[in-house]
Amino acid sequence: MIMIQELFTAIHQAPTEQALRQQVIPSLGQYFSSTRQGLFFFDQLAVLEPQLQQVMDRALSIEHNPVVRYITERHAPVHESLVTSPKVWRMICPRLDHWHVMAGPLVSQGRLVGAVGLTREQAKPAFDTQDLADLSAICLHLSTWVAAVKPQENAQKRECLTPRELEIAELVASGLTNAAIGKELWITENSVKQALKRMFRKLEVSSRAELVAQIFTTTRQDAGQHYNLSL
Repeated sequence: MIMIQELFTAIHQAPTEQALRQQVIPSLGQYFSSTRQGLFFFDQLAVLEPQLQQVMDRALSIEHNPVVRYITERHAPVHESLVTSPKVWRMICPRLDHWHVMAGPLVSQGRLVGAVGLTREQAKPAFDTQDLADLSAICLHLSTWVAAVKPQENAQKRECLTPRELEIAELVASGLTNAAIGKELWITENSVKQALKRMFRKLEVSSRAELVAQIFTTTRQDAGQHYNLSL
């Protein structure tokens, strides 16, 4: 059985976000016996592909989701039974593998920048007060990791790009098409496409949304406002 101290150590030894997702988050799922588990940074959610944007806007709505509202207002872990009834929760989230839900905040410089989420199916027991206490301690360590590692990691990724590639990335983040970027920078649309291919290879990503999320830090000031998550 995984001990909570092992999770603390694994968090602080994770050199990159990828390592955190691949090595620590699955262990977190084992520790809490969850059906699903995930790590979310709001600045990355703010640049999701369009087809996913509407779904996430609703899922992370303070008005719609009382779990999100609790985390936003209190910066503290919560499970669904603390903030709503089982009947109401089934209306909010009808997925059978989300029968029980627990989430905790990631905080940097006093701002909510992300969250950890865990779910259990109906056959498993509900999350309890001990689970909340343990998740609170884990979120403290994850928040420390975010403050220390995430900005440095993203800065290193920016350094591998040329000034022109950074210009293109900024325009991609603004939502411009390849044609519009080419017009803005006085280069051909094909030049923009080729530059994006090089950037994808350098950053090991496969989409414009991933590219933007990899370059810009979790402390972007517009991320929380986009999802109405800032206090």
